[in-house]
Amino acid sequence: MTRWIFEPGHSAAAFAVRHMMVSTMRGMFKNVHGSIDFDPDNPMEAAAVETTIRTAGIWTGDDARDAHLRGVGFLDVDTYPEMIFRGSEVRCVGETDFKVLGDLTLCGVTRPVELATRYLGRWQCPYWEDGKDLGPTSRIGFVATTVINRHHFGVSWNAPMDRNGLVVGDDVAITLDIEAILETDMQRIAGMTQG
Repeated sequence: MTRWIFEPGHSAAAFAVRHMMVSTMRGMFKNVHGSIDFDPDNPMEAAAVETTIRTAGIWTGDDARDAHLRGVGFLDVDTYPEMIFRGSEVRCVGETDFKVLGDLTLCGVTRPVELATRYLGRWQCPYWEDGKDLGPTSRIGFVATTVINRHHFGVSWNAPMDRNGLVVGDDVAITLDIEAILETDMQRIAGMTQG
């Protein structure tokens, strides 16, 4: 099986959660690291994926809110510096659509999660570093979505509002945008930049 390495600068995990009963608060994590074993020429073959996200990298556009989300009651980043998804079962549900089943570990709790995943294709692309093109790289892309209940992972901070409302909703919608480079291309580039 061909291995592809996530390019952290072009991969991200976005999330959205209900806020104050009337709006949706959105945020993201950049520097998503991971790998996927996947054959673009035979996408129905089994695949495996592993993704690691540094929890301290949360960004919502508001420094005070980000600090709150990094604390106890939310991500508790000092105790749980990473969230990890490991997927080992892939079911083809369309020409470019898959269900990826795996385990998400967040705040020390591991639970099964299903990602609705769309393969966006493969392309030969340049690889620029320090203003120099280091040659073509083969890249693939995916977008994957899921919804989790944050309480299932112990992320339970909340505050009551009038009419039985709550500040933060239970369900968190997650979208992963992944761009990955062929592992052998990454090894070639690493050799060029180290030499």
